[in-house]
Amino acid sequence: MASPKKHYTVIVVVVFVIISLTIFSLNFKSPERMSFFRKIVLEAVVPLEGAVDSAFSSVTGVWKRYVLLVGLERKNRDLETKIASLTRDASNYREMSLDCARLRKLMNIKNDFKLPTVAARVVGKNRSSVFKTVLINKGTADGIKTGFPVMGMGGVAGRIMETSRNASKILLLVDYNSNIDVLIQRNRCQGVLRGCGSFGCELKYVQRSEDVKTGDVVVSSGLAGVFPRGLLIGKVAAVEKEEAGLFQKITVHPAINITRLEEVLVILEEKEDNE
Repeated sequence: MASPKKHYTVIVVVVFVIISLTIFSLNFKSPERMSFFRKIVLEAVVPLEGAVDSAFSSVTGVWKRYVLLVGLERKNRDLETKIASLTRDASNYREMSLDCARLRKLMNIKNDFKLPTVAARVVGKNRSSVFKTVLINKGTADGIKTGFPVMGMGGVAGRIMETSRNASKILLLVDYNSNIDVLIQRNRCQGVLRGCGSFGCELKYVQRSEDVKTGDVVVSSGLAGVFPRGLLIGKVAAVEKEEAGLFQKITVHPAINITRLEEVLVILEEKEDNE
């Protein structure tokens, strides 16, 4: 059942409408006589009309802002997509540029050799803390055989330990199973370079009487017929002469960064064959 308050509101609205219609009707018939009532109506209607116009303007403004925001959001999405695409392209171009720079350096190293070589890309790495090996994408189909020496960017990387038709495994010079006959370039002092894993390499069997200094360059000696003579191995990083014992304890840092090895050169002929 409707409440008396609601009835009262309806009655007031109806009365107001009737009075307004009556005033406009009379005003239409005799405008001169109803100027006073016109003023009253205008005074009552103008604020209402202003409020309606203000509300309509607010709604219109909100709608325009909404449409504008929707358009901006769409443009932002398009711009973000374009930026992501350009970023990927820039990264790819930079990577290709770096690849070309490394390959140019590798080709310069290749030109220094009188022996035939083949370039290969590293496609896999052994993450084990014991074995330090990498896989390359060239094998017997390219003339690679077990035992062939491998050069990195600026120095010896290791030697081929296993090979198949289209892939080979390199035993890096820092592996504990790696042994290379080397000599100190400055004084021709000879020794055997043994891998020490993450600690680099150790130059063994150098007598205490030999003059070895930090910074001395270590190169391959050419003995054993595996590595050609004079290939850069690394530099002496530390020298310790223990009170007891016949030999010095010498640490050597490889000339190349094993962890960043990406391309290599495999020397296809052993020194004995070349001679």
